[in-house]
Amino acid sequence: MEGYARRGVHGQTVEVIAHRVLSGRIGEGDTLDLAALQAELGVSLTVLRESLKVLAAKGMVDARQKRGTFVRPRADWLLLDRDVLRWQFESAEPVAPGAPNPLLHDLGEVRAIVEPAAVRLAAERRTQGDIDALESALDAMGRAVGGGADAVLADLAFHRALLAASHNELLERMEMVISSGLAVRDRLVHGAESPAGPGDPVPSHRAVLDAVRAQDADAAESAMRRLLDQAVRDLGKVRGR
Repeated sequence: MEGYARRGVHGQTVEVIAHRVLSGRIGEGDTLDLAALQAELGVSLTVLRESLKVLAAKGMVDARQKRGTFVRPRADWLLLDRDVLRWQFESAEPVAPGAPNPLLHDLGEVRAIVEPAAVRLAAERRTQGDIDALESALDAMGRAVGGGADAVLADLAFHRALLAASHNELLERMEMVISSGLAVRDRLVHGAESPAGPGDPVPSHRAVLDAVRAQDADAAESAMRRLLDQAVRDLGKVRGR
């Protein structure tokens, strides 16, 4: 997923303000000092206003006469918007050193609800094209043993393919929620930020694929639950828990 920061000055401005809002540095109800922001970020007033329009469309800010531009209540934010999700995961901080990121904890709960159910449907409905997509992602995972960006991309591809194999359009759209957080989680576990990489992820993912291929829904669900349990343990190791 390409971030706004890769889209030039306008994109970078959007990202800076979004992160400040989502991290609480600019709180709900706070009025933004546009002149100060313009000077600090070194952007034109046009760029700043266009950037705020992006955040307004996502429910994060609004503008009123005599009040100016202000941060709307969190209840108004489009929390399931792809960009807002990514910004949330990037901005969220643990409540204490070594404590789990609260949003990653929430992600774990969502995955435990969604993915075992989705993989049951995948086992019942998968096509050869679905199997091929899962095999391709697993092959990429095997080549990426040792971590890094390739491992993150391969894991994301595998879980997207699983959701797609459910052939349920609403479940497929859960990819937005799962992928946004999974990318952050994977960078911690598989990436350079990890002090000690996890074990080989291929066997646990292979078990899921084999059960889906065999159209064994019970085995697929069990394999997915084991995979998710291991994911929690891996993240706990990185966090020193």
